[in-house]
Amino acid sequence: MNNTPATRDFGFATRGTTALSTAAPETASGVSVEIACAGRLADIRADWTDLLRRAAEPNVFMDPALIAIAHDSEPEGGHRALLAWTNAGGREQLAGIWTFAVGRPRRSVLPMPVMRVPAFAHGYLATPVIDRDRLDETLDTMLDCIAASSVLPKIMSLDTMGTGGPTYEALLRVLAARGSSPCVFDQVRRPKLASEADGKAYLEKALSGSSRKKLRQHRRKLAEQGSLTSSIAAEPEAVRQAVEEFLAMEASGWKGRQGTALASNETDAAFMRGAIAALAERGCATVHSIHLDGRPVSMQIVVRAGAAAFTWKTAYDEAFHDFSPGMLLLEDYTAALLADKSIAFVDSCSFDDSGFMSAWQERQSVADIWIDARRGGSLEFRALSGLQKSYRDVRNAAKAAYLKWRKTRKA
Repeated sequence: MNNTPATRDFGFATRGTTALSTAAPETASGVSVEIACAGRLADIRADWTDLLRRAAEPNVFMDPALIAIAHDSEPEGGHRALLAWTNAGGREQLAGIWTFAVGRPRRSVLPMPVMRVPAFAHGYLATPVIDRDRLDETLDTMLDCIAASSVLPKIMSLDTMGTGGPTYEALLRVLAARGSSPCVFDQVRRPKLASEADGKAYLEKALSGSSRKKLRQHRRKLAEQGSLTSSIAAEPEAVRQAVEEFLAMEASGWKGRQGTALASNETDAAFMRGAIAALAERGCATVHSIHLDGRPVSMQIVVRAGAAAFTWKTAYDEAFHDFSPGMLLLEDYTAALLADKSIAFVDSCSFDDSGFMSAWQERQSVADIWIDARRGGSLEFRALSGLQKSYRDVRNAAKAAYLKWRKTRKA
């Protein structure tokens, strides 16, 4: 691996969407990297689509369109991307993209800037999208780019980084070669859908006979109250309308009462509207729904990146809680997703393995991780990551103690 960074720095002002670029030489590995602002990302749509065909691991939360929307909804957010380029047959080819924002780390009391990945609060996978044949050299050059930059923090905070695939394996190799190692915080295994079976066969294996019987009863009793329909919104205007229904339904429930619904925050609502609209225009967003007499009962937003799908957001009408509307809809979209042979797998985007989506049998490992972009690591990283780990451990222990106490009180 070459020690000379290849960096094209597009500037790092938080205001504005464009900046002048300065070229930097390609490294011996044949990879060059630029720090790109939101305006620059509008130019690489075709390159992104091409990269997805070669990607080691697709990730919709690295989609350039989402960074542009995040910037529009939060102009001061410092949203940027590392773009890696190679030469393929005399033309420039995108070899990797790692989007980020600069700010204080999430779930931390440390008052310092880091490179936060994903770049927006509602992103649930930090894995960069990189050409499967250029993983090591691309990651190495990206880290050199960060280390050489005069404006970027040197610590990357990777929230829900995929740890079970080739990209993470490559990252560990690269960090080891650079004399560094990651600091790993919480690790979980979340549900994933990846099967050759059809929906009926899959659910018969995934759910017990008594569970399937109960769901049939719920569906029948719900249908007795009116016209029960299941639908998939795929056309851009239909998706837009469905998203508005989704936002209203989510806000009417417990998230709305707690102020955590998307519609409770103008920035979050604007981002979600813009993000889903942008993806829908490219055929990469659908909304699965169950309606009763035209009223939404349960809804699931699904987004795509290449051969991967992601069940991004879900909501249901609490008035129908006794009918298990989330599980009824899960039956429907599980069958629909398995029937779509262009989908290799579906990431649940769940926080852990305890929700209703645990009915899916496959699992994906993710972890919150900090890494140091500098070769040889640094005393600063070791000290700060140690403090962060201590804080997270204490926080998790306090949460576990509280949940145990609350369970005892209920008993």
